[in-house]
Amino acid sequence: MKNSTKNILTILFFLTFSISFAQNIEGVVTTSENIPLEAVNVVIKGTTTSAVTDNSGKFTIDSKGRLPLTLLIQYVGYTTSEIEVTSIPVNPIQVLLKEENELIEVVVSSRRRIEKVQDVPIAISVITGKQAEQTGAFNVNRIKELVPSVQLYSSNPRNTGINIRSLGSPFGLTNDGIDPGVGFYVDGVYYARPAATTLDFIDVEQIEVLRGPQGSLFGKNTTSGAFNITTRKPSFTSGADFEVSYGNYSFLQAKASVTGALGSKVAGRLSFSGTSRDGLVDNVATGRSTNTLNNQGIRGQLLWTPTVNTNVIFAADITTQRPDGYAQVVAGVAPTQRAAYRQFDAIIKDLNYQLPSQNAFDRRIDQDTPWRSNQDMGGLSLNVDTKIGGGTLTSTTAWRFWNWDPSNDRDFTGLQVLAKSQNPTRQTQITQEVRYAGQLTSKISGVAGVFFIDQTSQTDGTEESGNAQWRFSQSTTSALWKTPGLFEGYGIKTDARIRASSAAVFGQIDWAITDWLHVLPGLRYNFDKKDAHYARTTYGGLQTTDPALLALKKLVYSDQAFDSSTDNTDFSGNITVTFKANDRINAYGTFAKSYKPVGVNVAGLPTDSKGAPLLDLAVIRPEKVYHYEVGVKTSPFKNSIFNIAAFKTDIKDFQTNVQAAELGVNRGYLANADKVRVQGVELDASFVVSSHLTINGAATYTDAIYEKFTNAPLPLEETGAPVSFKDVSGTNLPGASRWAGSLGGELSDSARFFGNAGKVFLAIDSYARSEFSSSPSASKYLVVPGYAIFNARLGFRASQGLSVHFWGRNLLNKDYYEQLLPAGGNAGQYAGVLGDQRTYGITLKYNL
Repeated sequence: MKNSTKNILTILFFLTFSISFAQNIEGVVTTSENIPLEAVNVVIKGTTTSAVTDNSGKFTIDSKGRLPLTLLIQYVGYTTSEIEVTSIPVNPIQVLLKEENELIEVVVSSRRRIEKVQDVPIAISVITGKQAEQTGAFNVNRIKELVPSVQLYSSNPRNTGINIRSLGSPFGLTNDGIDPGVGFYVDGVYYARPAATTLDFIDVEQIEVLRGPQGSLFGKNTTSGAFNITTRKPSFTSGADFEVSYGNYSFLQAKASVTGALGSKVAGRLSFSGTSRDGLVDNVATGRSTNTLNNQGIRGQLLWTPTVNTNVIFAADITTQRPDGYAQVVAGVAPTQRAAYRQFDAIIKDLNYQLPSQNAFDRRIDQDTPWRSNQDMGGLSLNVDTKIGGGTLTSTTAWRFWNWDPSNDRDFTGLQVLAKSQNPTRQTQITQEVRYAGQLTSKISGVAGVFFIDQTSQTDGTEESGNAQWRFSQSTTSALWKTPGLFEGYGIKTDARIRASSAAVFGQIDWAITDWLHVLPGLRYNFDKKDAHYARTTYGGLQTTDPALLALKKLVYSDQAFDSSTDNTDFSGNITVTFKANDRINAYGTFAKSYKPVGVNVAGLPTDSKGAPLLDLAVIRPEKVYHYEVGVKTSPFKNSIFNIAAFKTDIKDFQTNVQAAELGVNRGYLANADKVRVQGVELDASFVVSSHLTINGAATYTDAIYEKFTNAPLPLEETGAPVSFKDVSGTNLPGASRWAGSLGGELSDSARFFGNAGKVFLAIDSYARSEFSSSPSASKYLVVPGYAIFNARLGFRASQGLSVHFWGRNLLNKDYYEQLLPAGGNAGQYAGVLGDQRTYGITLKYNL
């Protein structure tokens, strides 16, 4: 009965649609073996009008009076077909797709119109949802293995930084007072929190990674690039897919998505993702493993098509993370310039303590403070697309929240140095973007828009000393330091609040001087305002009126409070010239002046010799970015791409993060480096060697230095020096590897499995990077060695029915660090964020 009702509604809908408008173009898409292809994307070139084939390979798309027009027929694993339509055909169009490399002619929407990626004058990498699933890239941290220009560093979700070309977020601990330089968008909604990048993808259609400033195309200004992620949309054709993976360390991941019509003009989609895994690090103090995975996410969408020219999508999502994890393992001890009795080995000897292991890759800890990294993130969005004239008017309204509930052991030992270290945060944001994109004249197309964001963040932190604090903080030989209970339970309560608002007008045009020569100027005007409040209050410890004891307590923690308010405006822009010599060669050159907004410190400030905060660091100057880039996108022979880009970025007043030696500066503080320069070359290539073999690779060379930074913090080994700052001009930026690259290939052949037509395949991919500094000021102890990892997959995949494959990651079981960081207080010990050891498992997927 249900199917009959659905069929009747479908027939009535199409009859009404055809009689009213008589603008439908119908067609059937099949393979060269005459097998119908379901879920093929059919797009009117240069617009956002699209349709999807049903299980018989049939599609219907409204021409909306645009004749002549070109249809793009796109399906992953097949060559995109272009069909010119000059009049409404009487009979359905027959479309035959040939199997080829899906990377060659994939289409993107990064310029607010649908076009081939090889025609876009931007350095851009595209990962389809299917590619991400097949390679196990279920979050951004895995994407960096496919796009080596991307770097992600995360000692926990809050302390996450995502960079492109070594720029974007200051390396180290997160400070809410500055904006990220890499934009993160999901279905047009800007996510302000870098923590969003640590959560699992949910039902992703495509991931576009744009490199370089993008201020004239996207709502939020981005100085180094953007992630433009699109999820799969609701369909009026019923469908569902289910996936489950199981691996060692009790890895379990389940995904599901269902879609279908809810009425003649309403369709829905509901998607779920869940991931769990046992810990990869053993805690000998608790007797159980830590660094587990425990993520769940759900996303729902409703599509309403009130008219043929208007689409409305309402979306809601929520994701949660409840791991016992993000513990760091002591990786080594650096001798500092402090007195001998203040060296780490001397301290722990006096306390009759020894580390559970001298080798970080034994993966053993004895930390006594629980590690908790709970976060909740979600939101609502309303997206309206309506055709007006020769373009589309889009409105994206969204509300989002992020709740962070942590607990950390910042001394990285089993000693009660810091009994508590936690800064729970509540953040909310409201965004509104309105833009118009389309053909303005026969020679000019473009995009123009306005954007607004208002966000608030509230942190109520606690840091508390334990019974070993006295020995780590001891800075004189006075016997008073040993006073029983002096520091035990002594700590600070922190109240940190920030409200940040930003508004912008932006736009870019594409002027086709000739068919082969285009000029693309873009402009942006930005207004930013930030108001911050910071206050910390000491509590606990030994209650005394003895001035000498009180003085010792103040050496560890002291009260501090300050307010700051600042605003700034900026004009920025870019100009690109693109020259398309022929269908195989597309060259471009770009100059961009970009801007990262003014910042404020909301995590405490270092103090002067009298204990007063250095208020001149309360406000951080905005970054001024000047970017130069040339690139060539080519298809040197059939079924191949080879792209190269060279870039140079100069930054004045680079916003950097400083890990302070003072415990009271809870999360470090922000500062400006005078001048930074980043330059490099990138290569992207993909080749279909035969119908059975494909090879793809990417490589990047990056030279990133502080050109001038005279008041940088001291490196770890110079803690205790008679000076407080160091000139690090000419040294490397943190997090920047000179070389990084990925290489992969797949061998496949047609096969059948349980009656399903598909392919049996063997795929291998690798990722490597050279060493990099893991400290704002280069330290010989905080250098992460270069490493390479290898992954593989073997199995069968089908567009319908059952797919199965076995997978392995880090097959050679390489020991490597993701990051190194000093312990709180800079006593000399430093810890590592460990890369995962060898993991393996099986994935089953079923498409209906």
